[in-house]
Amino acid sequence: MSGLVVQASAVAIGGRALLIEGEPGSGKSSLALALIERGAGLIGDDGVTLTPAHGQLIASPPPNIAGLLEVRGVGLARLEVAPPAPVALILALGGPPPQRLPETPLPTREISGVAVPVLAFDPGPIATAERAEWALRMHGLVFAASSLCTAQAPDGVR
Repeated sequence: MSGLVVQASAVAIGGRALLIEGEPGSGKSSLALALIERGAGLIGDDGVTLTPAHGQLIASPPPNIAGLLEVRGVGLARLEVAPPAPVALILALGGPPPQRLPETPLPTREISGVAVPVLAFDPGPIATAERAEWALRMHGLVFAASSLCTAQAPDGVR
């Protein structure tokens, strides 16, 4: 099944994708950059391919912009691309001000038949990357470690 390309950014954290969406100028690339500086891997900036597979929504970069991240006012940075990962959470930037304490469980959005939790997120000036990481820890979908691995490990690997 072919993927759907969406205008969003995505980073991989601990084998899960955090999808960051919002209007142009809402801070998608800046949040992705802050998370990358803390160890996340770039999946895609301002464009992400989403493909359903085995009940998950897999995020990968569109080939024409793979490895490129816009650093606003500086230029396009070339980064190593993280492997595709299942989308665990969508951070929605630039909408109405989010609630101080969001409802739980979070509302979900169905994309290609897969329900993904959505959190309204204001990047704001305080601990933006850390709050995004906590959002993923607290609200992101959890996937079995073996869900993206082959059935057998290479010789000598346990």
